[in-house]
Amino acid sequence: MTELLGIPPQVLFGQVMLGLINGSFYALLSLGLAVIFGMLNVINFAHGALYMMGAFVAWMMLNYLGIGYWPSLILGPLVVGAVGMVLERTMLARLYHLDHLYGLLLTFGLALIIQGLFRNAYGVSGTPYPIPEVLSGGRTSASCSCPTIAPGWWSPP
Repeated sequence: MTELLGIPPQVLFGQVMLGLINGSFYALLSLGLAVIFGMLNVINFAHGALYMMGAFVAWMMLNYLGIGYWPSLILGPLVVGAVGMVLERTMLARLYHLDHLYGLLLTFGLALIIQGLFRNAYGVSGTPYPIPEVLSGGRTSASCSCPTIAPGWWSPP
């Protein structure tokens, strides 16, 4: 089998895929910040805390409410979007005509409050969860290993 710089193609492909996935998360976060600043003219420091809240809401739906994996991934962002609308209507709307610094201070404080609430409730270490059955297992072909939820165009030989 050929190697590129001493790296097997399967490992290289896996690392490239991980890099693309991480890059897409960073792009999603930065686009969210840019859209919020462009539309509301507010520097939103609570963006990351709300992103974290979405992950926890999906986890809570999965573990406490017994909602399935995919429905909780769909409902989590909707719940956090509703929380964001409440925050915008009750707090941020009052700051639109003021200097940007006030919005920055408010959202920074909100980020500290949200992170503190979750840190107090769940601690600072990771929270385990069982792997959903739809995500367990995988298929291996001659060139790569793919999880069972691989795209529909990929089929093993």
